[in-house]
Amino acid sequence: MAHSKSALKRHRQSLKLREANKSRITAAKSAVRKARESLAEGKRDEAEAAVREASSVLDRAAQKGVVHKNNASRRKARLARMLNTGVPQKATPAKRRRTTKTK
Repeated sequence: MAHSKSALKRHRQSLKLREANKSRITAAKSAVRKARESLAEGKRDEAEAAVREASSVLDRAAQKGVVHKNNASRRKARLARMLNTGVPQKATPAKRRRTTKTK
């Protein structure tokens, strides 16, 4: 545990910030989930509003530094692509790394 006054204060600040960030992350995930669900159900008007709301929430999270701006942009682009094509996109699998054996 921290010993100096400034380290103790910094720890208190980090706990408060963590709570705030947690709520922003949760709000972003919920907005994206709601948009995906309305897209999957085929409700066009509701889906447009949900995608617009999700984009706004993701932008705010990126502005506050909760998620990286490219991460937010990527998520918004995927939602927009789903909205425009009408086809839900599956997440692409991560590339497998080659492992080399060392002797």
